[in-house]
Amino acid sequence: MQPADTEQRTAARRSPAQPAQPAQPAQPAQPAVFRPVAPDELPSAVREFLDGPAALPVPVLVDGRPDLAASIELAARLYDRTGRPAPLDHGVLLGPGELPDGLAGLVRPLARTWLSPDDLHRFGHEVRGTLLVVGTYQHLCLDPVRELLQRTYRRAGELGLSFLSGRDPHSLLWNVAKQYADVDDALTRLGIFTDTDRPAPAHDVRVYDDRDFARLDIQAEILGSRWRKVVFQGHGKDDSINLGDFTICGLNPVAPRETALLGPRCAYGLPCYKPEDKLVPLHRVAAAEVVLSACNSGPLADLALYDPRYQVLLNALDGPARTVASAVSVHDSDRPENAAWMRAAATAEDSVDTLNASLAGSHPYPAFMRFGLPGPAAGRPAPPPSDHRPDALLLTVGTRLAALLTGELLPHNQPLRPRLAKLARKVDLWVARPTQLADRSADEIRASLTADLQSLDHVIARQVTENPETELMNYPAHFGDRSYLDRDVDDVVCHCGRPAQRFTRRGLLPHVLDTVCVVCLRCGDVTFRVPGAPELLAYADDAVPAGGVLEVRAVLTAARPGPVRLGLFVPGYLRADTVVEPAVTKVKGSDKEARDVTFRVRFAPDTAPQAYYFTVFAVQDLAVSTARRHFGVVPRQG
Repeated sequence: MQPADTEQRTAARRSPAQPAQPAQPAQPAQPAVFRPVAPDELPSAVREFLDGPAALPVPVLVDGRPDLAASIELAARLYDRTGRPAPLDHGVLLGPGELPDGLAGLVRPLARTWLSPDDLHRFGHEVRGTLLVVGTYQHLCLDPVRELLQRTYRRAGELGLSFLSGRDPHSLLWNVAKQYADVDDALTRLGIFTDTDRPAPAHDVRVYDDRDFARLDIQAEILGSRWRKVVFQGHGKDDSINLGDFTICGLNPVAPRETALLGPRCAYGLPCYKPEDKLVPLHRVAAAEVVLSACNSGPLADLALYDPRYQVLLNALDGPARTVASAVSVHDSDRPENAAWMRAAATAEDSVDTLNASLAGSHPYPAFMRFGLPGPAAGRPAPPPSDHRPDALLLTVGTRLAALLTGELLPHNQPLRPRLAKLARKVDLWVARPTQLADRSADEIRASLTADLQSLDHVIARQVTENPETELMNYPAHFGDRSYLDRDVDDVVCHCGRPAQRFTRRGLLPHVLDTVCVVCLRCGDVTFRVPGAPELLAYADDAVPAGGVLEVRAVLTAARPGPVRLGLFVPGYLRADTVVEPAVTKVKGSDKEARDVTFRVRFAPDTAPQAYYFTVFAVQDLAVSTARRHFGVVPRQG
């Protein structure tokens, strides 16, 4: 993303040059689909549109919004007529007092009945069917949206939920107007741009993966084509989605900067973290439907990391797309979801219903939200989610050793393997014949076991401290990919103070460990651990000035009384600018009460202001528990 004084120039540089075309015979002018009007003309223009023939263009407001005017030009490449969409059963308008005269009139035909915001608690109980939530982005908050998402999840066919929104009333009106536009029948191009998968192309879907990113001008591929549906899949934050060196950019240069809110690097005059000539401004993508398959691509307003000026969801809504699917929090969308989406795209099935149904076996919460009216195939029922002993410590350790040595989590040359294999042979012997070892009592076996465990825990903690990206730290994803979701879900409180959910993924094979995860809509995947491992939470200030010190309070509850190694690390791109004190420490843990452990992270004076995170980890009995928390670095005063 760009510093403010270079955004317009960069936006112009982004647009790929179009080859000269030979002269063509004059064609009849295509009727306009949208008609810009003045604010005082909007009420009468809406009445004229709704009362007149279907061919009339939809009135919109673009005064002071050159980005929306440009989106209307792009929309002319996607939509060729207007029509009356099928209304949903119910609608609710959030914040009606702030909306321009005439907008409510344009919204009203999109639902058969309209509820008061105070009646939303009835939806899913005595009020059923489909619900359209309409309001500017500032009203899409944890309350009431989270409850609506949870109440409608896995109830497609019985309940349906859709949204219409935008960064301000002009953008909201634009997204309402797009619902009256019909996609050109000749528009058939489907595409997936993925930086996390290499799916085989299917169902006439064009697939671009990391190999293509290295050899093609992906910016030109995206901006130089018109798409019926397109998926952007990669890592990122609220403001961006990574596609190799290319980046889907959430910056809208026209939107005002809210300086009280955290921004990415470009908000502070610094260059983008990715090549600026390879940024793809999302509001300039000519697509009727955009799927933002990245974690936190569409956070709720009070959970957002960044100023709305930089958010990819709002940038997509400012563009020509009639439908936008975005992820409200973290999710594990991968090969199964890509394959399901390709099948659905070819048969005009709803993207959000398809993706959420595919992920239902991994998450107890809906991963994607639909912005725009659902298609005719939406609302079909989602499929069900893909449901005389030795010392307990000895069995626990044996299970963990089998998982580490039998599966593919650790490569064959991982330095831990010889030590783990040696202990596994001991455990196998102790489990097989504990009472037949005349020279070893149960107490002696446990003493020998705990000594070995302390030594190995020390080695593991040191490896994580020296290289947080060690293969062992990938256990949540590795085991989670080979698990199913336990339907028992607990409501807990995140370390940020907001509601969260704790759930368990059960291993499908004997050597796949169960994993326990806590997810918060604001913080994402807060903690990971295996059952019987230490429990961790981490507390710190939300922001620290460059050159300052962030004090972190880790709260540890051990799995059993005994030593626990703890450490803290920051992402690789921040390590050169920080010093962690202490990097690793050993404490005496208790399983009866929590213990506080303090870390300090010192920042270099020239640390770039933006959002970061830190991870606290604890090691006990070969198990690593983690707690992650976001924070921001802000410029030093003066």
